[in-house]
Amino acid sequence: MEIFTKKLTPIDFDRGLVLPPRSNLEPLQHFQGTIELSTIVESAAGARLLDPVIIHCSTIRGSLVFKRGWYDIARYVGLKSGDTVTFYQEDNGGERFKLTVKNFC
Repeated sequence: MEIFTKKLTPIDFDRGLVLPPRSNLEPLQHFQGTIELSTIVESAAGARLLDPVIIHCSTIRGSLVFKRGWYDIARYVGLKSGDTVTFYQEDNGGERFKLTVKNFC
């Protein structure tokens, strides 16, 4: 189930990835403060990072934001402004979440 798709802007690299207002937040509703999301990271071509990444999702000024873990993904995958990420909830061999990346050409 897709939670959100977002085209990245420079702010997403400076302040963290703020989830878009129209995100399907049902899978993330049951937490207070910070939650750790064990996430598989996959390119649009299907290549995966070897190990899942723990993304910390926090509430900041009423919005959900990916901080710790998000910066590691952005750096490792080489994300830049204009790239698109899609975040899913799925049962994938014990991992509940997947982030796919589509690089802007």
